[in-house]
Amino acid sequence: MPQAIKPAIARIWRGRTTAAMADTYEAYLYEVGIKPLIAKAMGVQHLREDRDGETEFVTISYWESIPAMSRFTGGDPTRIHHLERDAEFLIELPKSVQILKLRHSHGNTGGDA
Repeated sequence: MPQAIKPAIARIWRGRTTAAMADTYEAYLYEVGIKPLIAKAMGVQHLREDRDGETEFVTISYWESIPAMSRFTGGDPTRIHHLERDAEFLIELPKSVQILKLRHSHGNTGGDA
């Protein structure tokens, strides 16, 4: 029986918006950014932290390899895919993403909230 391919790379994107815009941006981000990512990545987690006056969104996507991630980004795996309306919503446009090698994973970390 062939062994299932497991994620080896996590790509982490962070963006902040004002608290007043958070719900609207979250819906937009999910429809325009997260749904297409779900179709390409091995897994996706979309997180939100509400703070005083601002909200941070974190998207973690999981990939089998750097080359697989590079095919999604069009070459440079650190390249940001700004959405059409990001400048309207975000406090500042992110300049980079974080790419981490997945060393160990245990348990079920997915699912809908």
